[in-house]
Amino acid sequence: MSADQRKKLIVLMINMFIAIGSFGIVIPILPAYLESINQGGTAAGLMIAIFAGAQFICSPIAGKWTDQYGRRKMIIFGLMGLTLSSFIFYGFDSIWMLYASRVIGGMGSALLVPAIFAYVADITTMEQRAKGNSFVSAAMSLGIVIGPGIGGFLADLGLKMPFLISAIVSLGAVIFSVIVLKESQVVQPGAIELPQEESMAKKMVRSVKMPYFIPLIITLSMSFGLMAYESVLGLFVDNQFGASPQDIAIMVTSTGIVSVIVQLFVVDRIVSRYGEGAVLNIFLGVATVGFLLSLVASSYLLFFTITLLIFLATSILRPVLNTLISKLAGNEQGFAMGMNNAYMSIGNVLGPMLAGVLYDVEIIYPFFLGLTLLVLTLVTTIIWQKRSFKRNSHQKSAMGTK
Repeated sequence: MSADQRKKLIVLMINMFIAIGSFGIVIPILPAYLESINQGGTAAGLMIAIFAGAQFICSPIAGKWTDQYGRRKMIIFGLMGLTLSSFIFYGFDSIWMLYASRVIGGMGSALLVPAIFAYVADITTMEQRAKGNSFVSAAMSLGIVIGPGIGGFLADLGLKMPFLISAIVSLGAVIFSVIVLKESQVVQPGAIELPQEESMAKKMVRSVKMPYFIPLIITLSMSFGLMAYESVLGLFVDNQFGASPQDIAIMVTSTGIVSVIVQLFVVDRIVSRYGEGAVLNIFLGVATVGFLLSLVASSYLLFFTITLLIFLATSILRPVLNTLISKLAGNEQGFAMGMNNAYMSIGNVLGPMLAGVLYDVEIIYPFFLGLTLLVLTLVTTIIWQKRSFKRNSHQKSAMGTK
């Protein structure tokens, strides 16, 4: 890459790191903060679900705006949305204002993320694109890892201090982008007329008939279970084991580090050796065992270890599912990846909502829910693979007799 490309890429990486990290800062103190305003599991679940829902709803139009009005504007507006969300979170204790801040934050994220990846596509060649995207994704992963770690220790300065620092850091990113970031695409507002797209409802109906429908269901199930687990994780260890914000920060940061390491160094090797189908079954089984063990964990350390096991499994399952869906998609890669994101988003919305409500009924119920869903998913996966194997065998036999 040229020096100019590297400079632009570094700016994008800084923006992505700040955007993801500034949200991660608040994760460890969220349980204690919600308790201080007399809120529980339902509120914790809705915090995540509302953000994911706003992001899901706004993503299609945000993608169009990125093409129509330019990447730079959408990146800056997205960062502004995340900044406003953080300031509202800091300035108000009303639960309804906090929900409103999550809507604004989700909209900001929907504007920011596709614009950053579109910017990468503008400034790189086809040969450089994978490398550029991997750098931005690494910045995203780093934000997920470092943000909660910082937030846990900022809590010593005051329960709301992480919210203020998050808002100030996001504001810094806005100013930084306004000054440094240049537009990568020359467009006039409204100059690009995009074709009318198929509605999301029609796409969902069409996806049922696709050969990768079961992997899409597994994606939904995994996202549902993981986000359900994550949404009540802090509340659970606080309630059961008296975990501090620092303890929660260490847990979240450690699971993030495990996920990054596994995806960088482990996934390719085990898939090459065993194949997607076998890896899918093995690590769905590992995740299921993890949820089962979480029901009987008797200490923070044991629960911490089980959480690492669950995140290890899901960090392997996610890229394996992406690869499997891609291989089955043939010439419809765009449609398949769009559906993959849609099914994942549905899980991200429904999981936290249901887990939060169940947590307020009985704190162990979200883990029962996740376990039940994973068992059903594992059984469905095994049956689907057996049928696919038989169908492929019959097709090969038929071709051999011709």
